[in-house]
Amino acid sequence: MPFAITAILSMLVVLGIMVLVHEFGHFIVAKLFGVRVEVFSIGFGTRLIGFRRGDTDYRLSLLPLGGYVKMSGENPGEARTGDPGEFSSHPRWQRILIGLAGPAANFVLAFVLMTGYYMMHNEVDQYLSGPAVVDFVPQNSAAAHAGIQSGDRIVRFDKDVNPTWEKVRIRAALDANSTVPVTVERKVDGQLQQFSTQLYLLDGNKSDDFEVESVGLIPRYQDGPLKVHDVEPGYPAEKAGLKPGDEILSIDGQELHWTSAVVAYLQQNGSKPVVLTVLRNGKTLHLTMTPALGDDGTGHTSYRLGFKPYLPPFRVEQLPLPQAVRHSVSFNLQNSGLILDVLHRLVTRQSNIQQLSGPIGIARQTGEAISMPGWQPIITLMALISLNLGIFNLLPIPILDGGMILLLLIEGTLRRDLNQQLKERIYQVAFVVLVIFAVFVMFNDVSKFNLFSKLKP
Repeated sequence: MPFAITAILSMLVVLGIMVLVHEFGHFIVAKLFGVRVEVFSIGFGTRLIGFRRGDTDYRLSLLPLGGYVKMSGENPGEARTGDPGEFSSHPRWQRILIGLAGPAANFVLAFVLMTGYYMMHNEVDQYLSGPAVVDFVPQNSAAAHAGIQSGDRIVRFDKDVNPTWEKVRIRAALDANSTVPVTVERKVDGQLQQFSTQLYLLDGNKSDDFEVESVGLIPRYQDGPLKVHDVEPGYPAEKAGLKPGDEILSIDGQELHWTSAVVAYLQQNGSKPVVLTVLRNGKTLHLTMTPALGDDGTGHTSYRLGFKPYLPPFRVEQLPLPQAVRHSVSFNLQNSGLILDVLHRLVTRQSNIQQLSGPIGIARQTGEAISMPGWQPIITLMALISLNLGIFNLLPIPILDGGMILLLLIEGTLRRDLNQQLKERIYQVAFVVLVIFAVFVMFNDVSKFNLFSKLKP
């Protein structure tokens, strides 16, 4: 199936699920409190198909990017009749809970998706159970100062002999902010030799999730070269001619087997040009490119080339429910924090608003996730979109759930309703601003992704 059709269909399915869950949250709590729901719609605009049951018209509308629940007496401009079924006739605390229910449903969906994923199909990188071979050691890192080099195999880490990377990670977290003995095995003049040293594991953040990468131990995720899955438009890799399917044999003559090693190497060298040795259709090519600063996917800026690799080898595990719940909670809390950090950076102008993606960007991402092997890409993306939708709707902007909640809190503090005309003007201005914002994001999507070249068959 052509990528364009796959991308559009997958986006409609994913967004349809997100919107259905969000609006169902509003719907079920409204019904619980006895509010009359007039319309439950997936999509906006002209009604295409549907059915009526009780007071509610359940419909599928023309524009599929969104949806809504229409409750009696909900809009500021509607005349109030005092009907107990009207939204405005209910106590403010009930209306606030109805507003919170939509985002809460999205948070629950993200939690359920990741819990189910960890229970049924948890993909674990195979390198964790293999020999602890170091892929890259950045200059001026603790590992470099200890004399550890790229290609070394850790044969002792504290008390663990011949540890796997999983054991190294566990032991490093236990030994954080202390010095541990490390013995590595390396090839010298073709002969294997052992070298012992002392490594200080500094955990500056004093967190429970200490990572060995922070001290310069970048694991080798796979033995083979990085294989390019996709090239991002506008970045150095595309301009230099890197293509999907290329295998990156080395960067500046150094073999790097995964993106964490590539990223560490790029940060070490800054904006200096790099030469990629690439294998394409049996031919070796040398591509020169200059790293560019861009968002690294965590809300922070780093030097990037602009390509996405195929996933490294993995094995599938089925975690018990308690462990799956813990993993899901950790995933959702961590990524919620990253989303909030990105929003904070946008507000404080530390990041560029052009990083935001709209329907075209989401279509491209879902199309890529569907085409990648395994369940992890699409399930993770769905959970992230659900988190984004929940957090975005809680922003204190009129029209959004957060804006309605803010106005209700203000009215509760004042112990009286705000002027109806004032609320109508606030909603009208907010609507215009959101439309302009949506148009900007869609234009930004088109400018970032050459739509007609990227979505062609």
